Amino acid sequence: MTTLTPALDTAFSAPQVTIFGAVQIALPDHDINLLDGSAELTIDGDRYTGRDDIYGTLESIEDLTEGIGAEAPRLSMTLLPASDAAAATLASASMQGSVVSIRVGAVDPMSGQPIPDPFVAFIGELDVPTLNLDAGRRTLDYEAASIWERFFSDDEGIRLSPGWHKSVWPGELGMDFVTGIQERVYWGVKRPQGAFNYVTTGFLVEMLKRKIES
Repeated sequence: MTTLTPALDTAFSAPQVTIFGAVQIALPDHDINLLDGSAELTIDGDRYTGRDDIYGTLESIEDLTEGIGAEAPRLSMTLLPASDAAAATLASASMQGSVVSIRVGAVDPMSGQPIPDPFVAFIGELDVPTLNLDAGRRTLDYEAASIWERFFSDDEGIRLSPGWHKSVWPGELGMDFVTGIQERVYWGVKRPQGAFNYVTTGFLVEMLKRKIES
């Protein structure tokens, strides 16, 4: 059993099949939809071609690498910018974080259109650009990090306080009215072995204290 749809699985199993790779880079003001060739296909309503009129073409995509330990899967791809302006824009800091998706599919030989639901091989975001200038040649190498990279974000600076709470949810006053809490909250560290806490008031507090002390 594969992760492909039945129609796509059947197409890939045929003696002859036309396979395509489709890359979409969703920039803040423009979607780059590129194929790994000179064809033109419509995928999920979006037009994919071998060349973007503004930003150029795709030269290559390196093998997708699996993450190890505290790393998420990553890949590297090389673009051929259409102009100096395109290269400068693609390499600018404002492009970092743009969503990248890579799909692999097959073309229906009867209709000449993609078989529905191409396989999603990668979804991530642009990370580190490297602009290379050589004699008569200009390339832009881009590292893309998987969406799983977000799981490794360090939440340093987060505080269990009304001020921080309202910085995330403006106007939400829930923590302003939390008073008399006796439970110790271990924020960002593990609870010590054997630690016991209680949260209650009045008569029950005294009963719990006596129970613990005895």
